[in-house]
Amino acid sequence: MALIVQKYGGSSLADSHKIRNVARRIAAAHDRGDRVVAVVSAMGDTTDELIALAKSVTPHPDAREMDTLLSTGELVSCTLVALALRAMCMKAVSLSGAQAGIRTDARHGKAKIASVDPTRVLAELKKGNIVVVAGFQGITGDADVTTLGRGGSDTTAVALAAGVGAARCEIYTDVDGIFTADPRLVPKARRLDELGYEEMLEMASYGAKMQPRSIEMAWTYRMPVLVASSFVEGPGTLIHEGAKMAARSGKRKVGEIRKRVRGIPVDKNVAQITLLGMKDRPGLAASLFEPLAEAGIGVDVIVSPVGVGGTTDFSFTVKRTDLAAALKVVEPAAKKMGCRGVVKADNLAKVSIVGSGLLDEPGYAAKMFRTMADANINIEVITTSDIRITCVVSEAKVREAAQALHDAFELDRHD
Repeated sequence: MALIVQKYGGSSLADSHKIRNVARRIAAAHDRGDRVVAVVSAMGDTTDELIALAKSVTPHPDAREMDTLLSTGELVSCTLVALALRAMCMKAVSLSGAQAGIRTDARHGKAKIASVDPTRVLAELKKGNIVVVAGFQGITGDADVTTLGRGGSDTTAVALAAGVGAARCEIYTDVDGIFTADPRLVPKARRLDELGYEEMLEMASYGAKMQPRSIEMAWTYRMPVLVASSFVEGPGTLIHEGAKMAARSGKRKVGEIRKRVRGIPVDKNVAQITLLGMKDRPGLAASLFEPLAEAGIGVDVIVSPVGVGGTTDFSFTVKRTDLAAALKVVEPAAKKMGCRGVVKADNLAKVSIVGSGLLDEPGYAAKMFRTMADANINIEVITTSDIRITCVVSEAKVREAAQALHDAFELDRHD
């Protein structure tokens, strides 16, 4: 008898029919002999509707109160799923994030899980219950409700799986697994059978359909994660430590690039901020990024060209959803630093190639840039890691870029 954690996304719970379908899937796993903890997101567009409702009351809702409000969406879902299971004569109990032992820091809206106390969950499992947990939420040491940010139910599921010692974590959503690219942008995108943690983390961080923190946690605890559809039966994609890179079989011609590219993630949630005429001296970058960090705003691509005449134009990217908050920090800081001004751009996107060992063998960057040039796509900024090359481009060109790169690296072909 295995202990498994299953997570169901909002699209899988959008109405009563889908809720009963999820309950049947959970019950089927229980009937196979597994002990099941199910983590659920809010129904459909509930979170967006709650945000809109709060903003209809006040344009600047308080962060603490927003977390209390938004947490109710998952509470509704977990209660309804538990009721559906009980209607099927299954023993089930619903728990809030706090009741399930999810403890977080106090950063409202983007809280991080500090610890998991699995005592209550394990006690309910021992009673023979299927445990249905509200995802996306936790509680601080001061007993305030917090939320974990977009996709936070993925993190709840992985954290609980690690906390209760589950055999695996299963993430069920509206797609069949992790694809070589977003099928909505690249119709020829292909489902991947497996991925390593490092590859999946890069893909999630740069646009693939999972919260990066959930992958970080899975990697830390070596928790296998299956991503599959909640609507149709299928093998899905297994994210685990033992995933092997695909390599094209047979002899290679001289100069042929090995097929290490695994995916083309796209991120449209991108904005760029540029400080004009920033003085080129030590300490200024720290004085800018420290308050951004304190405000909970992550910074990604940073460009600081060589200064001319003691000044430089200093650029970096943030999530587009964080742009307004970032400008509130950056604009007064820029004035103190004597910059000429601050320029924003919110019409950008990132397109990346991801695969283990990209920088170990030459040719990948050249092929990527040549492909973009042939497609007449201008690259604004380039950034790399050991297993990723990312280009910032116009959002209007990102679909074309993804399709061109997918074709260039032949990702529609099975090895």
